[in-house]
Amino acid sequence: MDVLRKLFEQHFRSPAEHVQPVQGGLGGSGRSIFRLVGDKGSAIGVLYEVREENVAFLEFSRHFRRHGLPVPEIYAEDLGHGAYLEQDLGDTTLFEFLSENREGENIAPPAIEAYRRVLELLPKFQVEAGRDLNYKVCYPRASFDRQSIAWDLNYFKYYFLRLSGIAFNEQALEDDFGRLTRFLLTAPRDYFLYRDFQSRNIMLLRGEPYFVDYQGGRKGALQYDVASILFDAKADLPSSLRQHLLEHYLDALRAYVEIAPEAFMHHYYAFVYIRLLQALGAYGFRGFYERKPHFLQSVPYALKNLNWLLNNVELPLALPALTAAFRGMLASDKLLNLSAAAGKPAALEANRLAVRIFSFSFHQGGPPKDETGNGGGFVFDARGIPNPGREERFKSLTGRDAAVIEYLDQQESAHQFLANATALVDASVTNYQSRGFANLMVCFGCTGGQHRSVYLAEHLAQHLRGKPGVEVVLRHLQLEKMSPEAAPVNGAAAVNPVVEKARP
Repeated sequence: MDVLRKLFEQHFRSPAEHVQPVQGGLGGSGRSIFRLVGDKGSAIGVLYEVREENVAFLEFSRHFRRHGLPVPEIYAEDLGHGAYLEQDLGDTTLFEFLSENREGENIAPPAIEAYRRVLELLPKFQVEAGRDLNYKVCYPRASFDRQSIAWDLNYFKYYFLRLSGIAFNEQALEDDFGRLTRFLLTAPRDYFLYRDFQSRNIMLLRGEPYFVDYQGGRKGALQYDVASILFDAKADLPSSLRQHLLEHYLDALRAYVEIAPEAFMHHYYAFVYIRLLQALGAYGFRGFYERKPHFLQSVPYALKNLNWLLNNVELPLALPALTAAFRGMLASDKLLNLSAAAGKPAALEANRLAVRIFSFSFHQGGPPKDETGNGGGFVFDARGIPNPGREERFKSLTGRDAAVIEYLDQQESAHQFLANATALVDASVTNYQSRGFANLMVCFGCTGGQHRSVYLAEHLAQHLRGKPGVEVVLRHLQLEKMSPEAAPVNGAAAVNPVVEKARP
């Protein structure tokens, strides 16, 4: 916080008298955002430890302003401390403005006009500003390529389908993912793809739109961003308005690039689907996995969009396994009731279950003994996951460090291992609670007890924290040997995974 105060005083030549968090725990980005106010003005301060993402945001901001686009002015920065100061654009998002100007399906003209203005500016980002953008600073990928698509699809599979209990045939689903990926990659993709072009990332200042949260941008197809805003789940735009706004966007696009509407539409709804899957993966990760219930409130709206797509759109390719999974989602009472359930605090059970989670080294000590007398639990062998410890840059780090987390987050085998382990533990937690047991032990082991096992233990602990009737006790046995103060007690340390765009 001191670094933001220092940047503020350097820019305004006057100290910040008030500092207030802007979004609290509601955001999905992992950034800490504050409003700093002094007698000479106000600014938004951001603290975030991922240097590459900060660099992308700062360079993109300056580039877009050179093109005359309404993005926040950057006042000051200190990348060494993961901090920067930017223009204060107020508190009114396009989503909030929409909410204030609607009654059910009836949306007032000012809100429609705001959307029209936003979609008039989108092609300038995509085509004009995208033409000479420095794509070398994009993070984590320079383009929406095969790897980016794979991350989104697996995010949906492991954090939404699996954690919500929807049945699917894994190989058949992978075959569909391959077909969908190949089709998406046939669309022209030499434009700037904003990535998180949604109503909460557009501010209205004195009635004019300003754009934020584009640090995940990269080179990609035109269809993705317009699909993102028109099928923005909780905005819940009526289908007739979506069609009107899509046509308005295509009219605006013609001023920047020649493109036949039928060619654009050939790929458009496939991009609607991939964006929907990305958003559901984010809702699952933040809601089911991190247990932040407000993210789950968007799921019924996303299912409403999905139902509309299944009944009104025919893609130019067959996706039978994915469609079957969609049908299962739409038939799930658990998912359909999330909107109501997410806002209600769950009652705590009278009997608490202590889940004791350990990481350990198979080569130096092995798994711990159960000291509770319960005699039950799990020992998971993580040595089948790629080992960061084999790379020199990771040898001095642990599974709690951002660089190692990012490396393992990009390994599909790590996601699958964690999803399977989480499902097994969740089932035992439910069973143990129903039978009145007081203790459950879960152990993750790897070769050195420093990287993979620590990463998995941290993630499981975060998943279980806040679960009704559960107390989490977390220990990293090998880290305690290396440095006694390194291991958290009772789940005190927080994991901060660098996952590819957990924001919906």
